[in-house]
Order: sequence, then structure tokens, then C-alpha cells
Amino acid sequence: MNVKLKLTPGIYLTGFMASGKTTIGRLLADELGWNFVDLDEEIVAAEGVSIAQIFDTRGEPEFRRIESAVIRRHIHDVEKGRPTVVALGGGAFAQPENAELFEENGITIWLDCPFPVVKSRVEQASHRPLARDLEKLEQLYQDRRPSYQKADFRIEISGDDPALAVAAVLKLPIF
Repeated sequence: MNVKLKLTPGIYLTGFMASGKTTIGRLLADELGWNFVDLDEEIVAAEGVSIAQIFDTRGEPEFRRIESAVIRRHIHDVEKGRPTVVALGGGAFAQPENAELFEENGITIWLDCPFPVVKSRVEQASHRPLARDLEKLEQLYQDRRPSYQKADFRIEISGDDPALAVAAVLKLPIF
């Protein structure tokens, strides 16, 4: 296993919404025998409202503040040696302050899912506040790609079988 990953046993899955971070993350954590955290699910549980409601009532800046605080807490757990796979929200890695935290505290993996697949997965998803306008969604997808490209590794998502993505992650030179 990679020395960096031994010192800070955190794997952070990034990528656009609907790229499979949660599904793949759960399977990967099970395979490794590590803890799993879905950042968005944790925020919803802690705040008692949906992410869409946070966006609608408090705005995106407040959501990003909450998200960063949760990220810092999990990085602290990883620093203490608690191996964890974290499924990040689609915009978490695009925030410079978050990206800096990940750089020294584990490995980041970009799940690169083509836009047509993302679009088909989110078209009926009212719980995704940034997916309500498909033109804006595609622009956001393009705007975030340069941030995702800064991840340590990239896994191409070419279909709907999460086991293929998990197998690709496990073949990375970090293991």
C-alpha cells in the first residue's frame, strides 16, 4: 500500500453528481474493510433537512460552509488512523479550501462519468438542487472538470456496473 495512504488512510471519491460516488464508495469500503461516509447523507442527517432545502433557504455559500466543516471532521478522524472511504458531494472538491485539505490527508479519486450518463441519471431527480436546469447543469459539469482533473487518480465510468469501477480502483498503484 502507498506510504501516503498508510499514514493517512483516507480515500476521497470526487466527481460530478450522479457519477456513482456513493454506490462505488460503499462497495469499495466493504471490499477494503474500511468505514464509509457519504458526505451529503451526513449533512442531511445533521441538519435535519434536505440539501435542496439548505440551498433554497440558506443558499449555496452556507451549504459549502457546512460541507467544509464535515470534511474537516472526517479528515481529523483519518489523521487519527481511522481508514475511511468518503463519497464527496459533487462540488466539494471544486472548493479550493477543501482540495487543499485532501492533498495531505489521503488519496483522491475522480469518478469521471460522461455527461450523457449524468443527464440520464438526474433528469428525474428533484432532490438535486443544481440539476433543475439542464443547460446550467451541463455548464456546471464543464466548469468543474478542471477541478476534478487535480485528483490523484481518474477512473472512467463507462456504464452502470459499480463493481467494474471498484475493480478499477483496486488495480490502482496505491494498493
